[in-house]
Amino acid sequence: MVAFADLSLSFLLGLSSLTAPDTSSESLDTACTRNVRRSTVCEQIASEVSSSSVVYYTDSMQHMKDIYHWSASSSQPSECSFEPGTTEDVAIALRILGQTQTPFGVKSGGHAANAGFSSTPGVQIAMYSFSDVVYNSTTQTATVGTGLLWDDVYVALEQYGVTVVGAKVTAIGVGGVALGGGYSYLTNQYGLAFDSVVAFELVLPNGTVTDVTGSTNPDLFFALRGGFNNFGIVTRVTVKTYPQGQVWGGRVSYGPGQWDGATSAIANFWANVHDTKASIYNTYNLVAGVPEMSSILFYDAPTCPEGMYDDFLKIPHIEQDISTRSYVDLVQSLPLNLTSNLRSVFHWVAMEEVTVDMLDMIANETSFWGKELLKSSAVIVSYDVDLYVPTLYDHVDSPTAYPPSRDKGYSFIEVYYGWLDPKYDDEIFDALNLSAQHMTQALTDAGQNIADVAIYPNNAPPNTSLEKMYGDNVPRLQAIKKAVDPDNVMGLTGGWKF
Repeated sequence: MVAFADLSLSFLLGLSSLTAPDTSSESLDTACTRNVRRSTVCEQIASEVSSSSVVYYTDSMQHMKDIYHWSASSSQPSECSFEPGTTEDVAIALRILGQTQTPFGVKSGGHAANAGFSSTPGVQIAMYSFSDVVYNSTTQTATVGTGLLWDDVYVALEQYGVTVVGAKVTAIGVGGVALGGGYSYLTNQYGLAFDSVVAFELVLPNGTVTDVTGSTNPDLFFALRGGFNNFGIVTRVTVKTYPQGQVWGGRVSYGPGQWDGATSAIANFWANVHDTKASIYNTYNLVAGVPEMSSILFYDAPTCPEGMYDDFLKIPHIEQDISTRSYVDLVQSLPLNLTSNLRSVFHWVAMEEVTVDMLDMIANETSFWGKELLKSSAVIVSYDVDLYVPTLYDHVDSPTAYPPSRDKGYSFIEVYYGWLDPKYDDEIFDALNLSAQHMTQALTDAGQNIADVAIYPNNAPPNTSLEKMYGDNVPRLQAIKKAVDPDNVMGLTGGWKF
């Protein structure tokens, strides 16, 4: 995730808008019938669920909260929102939605960027009430609700001296990371976030509530680790915890004319540092056409080994916020939410080697597209370089839906564009895809075998094929989906669909 630039709040206030459904081509009778039908579904859910759950309508502030997403391009007005309080009520709602064939969305933290992935014009399910964090010191696990942000989980577990592998920046929901992957500052040590999941509490499309583990249902356990909401609604996950004391780290920012030194520091780090407690996350940004670069430095101990990060700290820079601090303090010090309310899209390109030449290529992409897309209302263009050790996928014994191959780990380029005007959506998407293609070709020409590396589903742009994310796993995932959801109830919601 991006957005470590010092964005002015004036860029970001009042940018989101919820566009009403276009009924210009409908007759009045058709529009009324559509609205009455959906309103009836909302009322049916409200009448059948327990008092632990609530349905909110469009005149409610809570409804506005429920449909809100970090990205303006992902929010949609819905007929109503539903906050379930129990798994049984989730099951009741799923049954009603399936029977009436009503579109719905399932929102955890609301950080999905692709339109319609966790939003809907129908019934918006907001998982906020699933907000429990239960730590088991005997099994060294924590059971957490999918209505939580990872910040909440880190804070709740801090008192026990443990943490979990989750999001690396603030305000990210548990659901999308636990079901999609989860690259973290702790990934070099422990793997992806869902590599630490030992059980999913799942409401199946037929309304059955089940606990899915590697022993109770190996197929579903495989599918849920990367397969998102294709198989039902996950209400809680049980994850391994790890000892966590204070960490060393924070952000160093570089202005125009200082990028070359930072680029050399990144390349030297990749070539020479193999300590799995160490992590860096780097962003090349153009913010309203102004260049800015940041490196997030992390070491999983109160102090880092002498000299490890000197290359970053001794060169000229414009800002530094480095200290010994709690893990949650480091995560919350990075201002992701300053990019909220922009229209947003991501992309993802793998790297086998991180060299000065390749980093210069990434910096050039940032500068070119950051200036080129100003005329298309772009506010921020960001190319992030995430460095990982080649063993990052070695932390599970059983296969997962993503990545389709765990034979080798990679570092990655994460591309993010944020803009204002929806009339430029297609231009932005085209530019993003052109840039990803250019970088892939440049890396390939440099001898890096990365063209067929799976794209991370949480950062794949719209219309990415299933094969580009899940590879040879697609037929197995389609078979599992058909077995658990023969009526395609989960096809009524958004996301990558098998």
